[in-house]
Amino acid sequence: MTPLSRSGTWYLFDYGMVLSTQPEPADWAALERETGMQLAAASSPYWRHREDYDAGTHTPAEYWTRVLGTPVSAEQLQVLEDLDAKQWSHLNPDTMAVLETLSGEGAQLALLSNMPARMSARYLQESPWAAYFARTYFSGQLGMIKPDRRIFVHVLDELGAAPEDVVFIDDNVRNIEASRALGLQTVHFGPRTDLRRELAG
Repeated sequence: MTPLSRSGTWYLFDYGMVLSTQPEPADWAALERETGMQLAAASSPYWRHREDYDAGTHTPAEYWTRVLGTPVSAEQLQVLEDLDAKQWSHLNPDTMAVLETLSGEGAQLALLSNMPARMSARYLQESPWAAYFARTYFSGQLGMIKPDRRIFVHVLDELGAAPEDVVFIDDNVRNIEASRALGLQTVHFGPRTDLRRELAG
């Protein structure tokens, strides 16, 4: 079988909608029961304030206060954070199979995700996918967010890698364009992407 990985290359994965799938209807329904609000729509306050939350500008309490329009108690905040982490925890089995293959080949694996700091800390402690990655980078911990070129420069510096020696896999076209402008190899990931074929090619 032809190897997927190439020597000297870093494979840099996004998390949401690449490692993970989109939240399921039951997940959004659980948030609606807790908040009394429908939050799945792109125009909802869940999404309107999300970039600032991912970038570390807002604490969890500040974010959910903005989403709900009213202060949240410590008890409600814990419930909301648990529900939010759960809905993004569903893993894409095809991506996980590719990760297992790459890991078995000894590939250099890293992850770069826009994610709140406390959620990323939870996942690193609890999630099975974390063991695949030699390096992990999260916007909430870095205070920078994709597609800001600074976050890609930071990752390249940390990896000690030339841009052409990194394959970046992400679902967001803005992130793909920003990384490609710096010289990274890219795979624009979508529902029909055959990642195994893309990497082998």
